[in-house]
Amino acid sequence: MSYAIYVGKKLAENNTALMAGYGDEPSSHWLELVPRMSHRQGDSITVGVTAQADLPGRRCEIPQVAETARHLRVSYSFFRGLPSPLTNGGLNEFGVAVRDVWSPSRPELVAMTPKDQTGPNYSDLARIVLERARTAREGVDIIADLIARHGYACYGGNSHMIADPDEAWVIIEFSGGLGLWVAERLGPDSIRVSRPGYIEDVPLAPSDDIKYSENFIKVAVDHGWYRPDSGPFNVNRVYGDGKGRWKGVAWMEEELRGRARRSGKIGLRDLFWAISTEKFTGDTAGYGQVVPLLDIDQSALRVMWHAPVGPVTAPLAPIFIGQLGIPPEFGPHRYLTAGESGRFLDTRASSARPDSVSAVPQSAEVSRSACQIYKRLMHLTFMQHEEALREVSGHWRRVEARLANELPLVTRSAAVLLEAGEESLAARLMTEHSRSRLLEALADAEALVSWLEVRLRASGHPIPHHGIISPEQIW
Repeated sequence: MSYAIYVGKKLAENNTALMAGYGDEPSSHWLELVPRMSHRQGDSITVGVTAQADLPGRRCEIPQVAETARHLRVSYSFFRGLPSPLTNGGLNEFGVAVRDVWSPSRPELVAMTPKDQTGPNYSDLARIVLERARTAREGVDIIADLIARHGYACYGGNSHMIADPDEAWVIIEFSGGLGLWVAERLGPDSIRVSRPGYIEDVPLAPSDDIKYSENFIKVAVDHGWYRPDSGPFNVNRVYGDGKGRWKGVAWMEEELRGRARRSGKIGLRDLFWAISTEKFTGDTAGYGQVVPLLDIDQSALRVMWHAPVGPVTAPLAPIFIGQLGIPPEFGPHRYLTAGESGRFLDTRASSARPDSVSAVPQSAEVSRSACQIYKRLMHLTFMQHEEALREVSGHWRRVEARLANELPLVTRSAAVLLEAGEESLAARLMTEHSRSRLLEALADAEALVSWLEVRLRASGHPIPHHGIISPEQIW
């Protein structure tokens, strides 16, 4: 399902817009730092879905661009009928952040979707925007152009939230194979929560703040879903699920508006809370991201705060666009990776059965899996109810506060090195800072796992073998 939040810069601390979210997927997740890359003329990329998807289709080739941007993203290994690796988004060197969020299309559109649909899927669109967009508005234009040229391979309706330091856009891509899409601008005074992604009233002609496909109004009129004399064109009611803002969305948007009225406005800690609250975040949340949308010239200093599982029981830590790499503990592992249960770290049968060899390098498998460790911590915490949750979550929120307090000094030091032409030294500084903080927190997590495991055994309460204990959630 996924979850995304945007806070415009006029409502944010230090006039820095913020974006946050997570993805709901059961498979493995890992952090990737993808370098800027050049491509040859005539290169292409494979996009779309397979015949095994819930809404089946065909994979196809579309042209690659000459150069793709450096970016941070979280990848994961499974969604039915979509080849791995997949992504819901991240942050690129130009300061464009992307989040993918499910947005259900009306049943008639889903039923109209061709059985051989082609074109980019939701993950393809998120990745391509990260690779190509220099502004949020350009990200919308890229998606619109891709749909017009190549189609859109859907699974029932989807949206993307795309943001830069000045503005954000929500774009919804609809089922039906008709190339329908609509995009709404979110300005400096905006707060938006997507789960699912929604857009409500739009004018009957595009404007600076609303864009849509050429056939957007006509299709609704032709099918009798909208009459021009019936009042405003409400996108959610005409083309979506008709439910408007879901209960959790309404609650979080109002909570953030209340915080925006404080003298300090909305800061990092508020967004950390918004994606870690147990009312929203549990085992389904595969990871967490918070991005300060920095208006800076030194792209290497851009930061994405990352948690390897749902932040309800895990910390968010800073990752720089300009650092040299990601610790292997936070990279791909075999734990929860789709297909790995039938593969080996053994090449003896590779000639006859290439698929029998693990897709995860042996060098990665010998490192600890941050995802596995933090998942253990999550469920040990949930099994010991509210007291353990307060203790574990409280610890991580204090860790995040310390990291946020020390980050400006590290950033300023790296900026001085960059201004002096010492790019390699700046990269080493950022890499070492990020790596050390990630691994310090991972060591804390292992200690907390051991403590909670001992406490659970010593409590005298039997460990249930059936049933699941978790906080009550709004969605």
